[in-house]
Amino acid sequence: MASNRRFYHIAIIASGTGSNAKAIVNYFKNHDKVKVSMLLSNRHSSGVVAIAEENDIPCVVFNKEEFNSPEAFLPLLKSNSIDFIILAGFLWLVPIYLVDAFENRIINIHPSLLPKYGGKGMFGMNVHRSVFENHEKKSGLTIHLVNKEYDKGEVLFQQKVDISDCSSPNEIADRILEKEHHFYPAVIEKYILSCKEI
Repeated sequence: MASNRRFYHIAIIASGTGSNAKAIVNYFKNHDKVKVSMLLSNRHSSGVVAIAEENDIPCVVFNKEEFNSPEAFLPLLKSNSIDFIILAGFLWLVPIYLVDAFENRIINIHPSLLPKYGGKGMFGMNVHRSVFENHEKKSGLTIHLVNKEYDKGEVLFQQKVDISDCSSPNEIADRILEKEHHFYPAVIEKYILSCKEI
């Protein structure tokens, strides 16, 4: 990124309710160096559509063919000057062309202490059910860079969460999500501002 540009521009991609996306949007709302410039989703029903409208942020809903096409997806990001991609509950594997184009500039959050309970199919309640069924006393969250494999990129941050008194997977999910909202925006900020050159 040219040093005379005012902002690092980020795009958030989400599939679900968008609660992490909302936390990130709110965190950077009046930031002097980082700006949420796009919200994207693979679902019209995703909560990020409403979040984008409420905050006057451009929003695009895409299908799998568009997401897997460099000719379709990269110009979309370029037209909004995107420097970093933030995944906030996005369920598809990021295609290799996008990982290469945004090397070390795609960040994801996972609701367990990776490498435990990671990999294909391990997302959302699938993770929390497995944690609960295995009688874990602690779980947590992992914020990591995205590479070409599910949940295998460099770990930027982990936070343990005591779940010893949780009586259901839903209770585990609620406890960890609260921590995600607290930690994810700040870790994103710290990582982005540590990147001197893009």
